[in-house]
Amino acid sequence: MREVPVATLVVVDDHPIWREAIARDLTGAGHEVLAVFGDGRAALEGVRSLRPDVAILDLQLPGLSGVQVLQGLGEDCPTAVLVLSASGESSDVLEAIKAGARGYLVKSASPAELADAVERVAAGDAVFTPGLAGLVLGEYRRLANAPEPEERPALSDRETEVLRLVAKGLGYKEIAARLTLSPRTVQNHVQHILAKLQLHNRTQLVRYAIEQGIDGD
Repeated sequence: MREVPVATLVVVDDHPIWREAIARDLTGAGHEVLAVFGDGRAALEGVRSLRPDVAILDLQLPGLSGVQVLQGLGEDCPTAVLVLSASGESSDVLEAIKAGARGYLVKSASPAELADAVERVAAGDAVFTPGLAGLVLGEYRRLANAPEPEERPALSDRETEVLRLVAKGLGYKEIAARLTLSPRTVQNHVQHILAKLQLHNRTQLVRYAIEQGIDGD
């Protein structure tokens, strides 16, 4: 009989019967279940505190969704996350993988398949329900072959300050008063910024400022 390395686990699912069944199956397979959680916030705190080898995570959770839990754990978390979801939709799979999941199984997986996936994920492998691996690989290939985005030209300190105030929703007169400039000068700055960044209107400017973190104080 093959010896199975013991992995420490937490199980996260909002259905109590389902999560207890998963915990029971994995304990029977030789793994150590440290805790079970029924909502996203408790799961995030529990994984951070317990630092299990693997977290079995559903996507549909109260409090925080499974993807939000993944995002909250971040890249530095030592716990490998295996999503176990009723959804096999490509958008759900790719969103979970991009957020940091190491594997993705649908809930039709057998107890033996789940136990094997836990073992492999704990060992550092990426594990997917058959049919989903090709989807993920295809997406990574698409991203790898995508052209690099054009680098935006740098803004001057004054242009950055004007952009920050535009992003805060201030009009030309308000910005002019803040910076001791004429409204006409502020308008000229905005036009120069638009031309530099190859944008077309203030809405796009605000979105760019938020994406670049220029909208703060």
